[in-house]
Amino acid sequence: MDILLEPNVAYLILLGGIMLAMMSLVTPGTGLFEIGAFFCLALSGYAIYNLDFNWWALVILGLSIVPFVYAIRKPNRGIYLGASILLLVLGSIFLFSVDGWRPAVNPLLAFVASGSFVAFLWIAVGKTVQAVSARPSHDMDVLIGMIGETRSRVHTEGSVYVGGELWSAKSEKSIPAGNAVRVVRREGFSLVVEKVNS
Repeated sequence: MDILLEPNVAYLILLGGIMLAMMSLVTPGTGLFEIGAFFCLALSGYAIYNLDFNWWALVILGLSIVPFVYAIRKPNRGIYLGASILLLVLGSIFLFSVDGWRPAVNPLLAFVASGSFVAFLWIAVGKTVQAVSARPSHDMDVLIGMIGETRSRVHTEGSVYVGGELWSAKSEKSIPAGNAVRVVRREGFSLVVEKVNS
């Protein structure tokens, strides 16, 4: 366990734990990110307990959570994600101290590790949040109000051509094949249509 008391090693473990914790917030339920974050943060907690550290840097690390949570919940994410990453980098570099305030972490290591950390988080978190908030490509609700054409007789069942695809459909009144229809609503994977009066 003595290697954990080396500030550079503790710094890298802390960065890894923070990165895994952030990924677990963005993609909850996988279990792997959560377990990895727990172990890394527990090991870095051991190092923080046994090494000299700056309280203000620990507070900055805690404050970095606020813009991060805001970044994954709001549409204009870039500025909040950037603020969170900046607070994380500053807090983690200055966390372990020498002579009360100077960072104990090697500046070159801090620069390379922080740069890699920032690049990974900016891309991974940004793309993950973008994928989670994207509208499904096969969203049937966009069909509501569209005009299509019946390809078979539609009443209790039938098929209509709407939005470039063939869909199962039904209607309150019988509609013969070849008529223009408007999508009123959907019921499961079936569209409810009505005849468009010309």
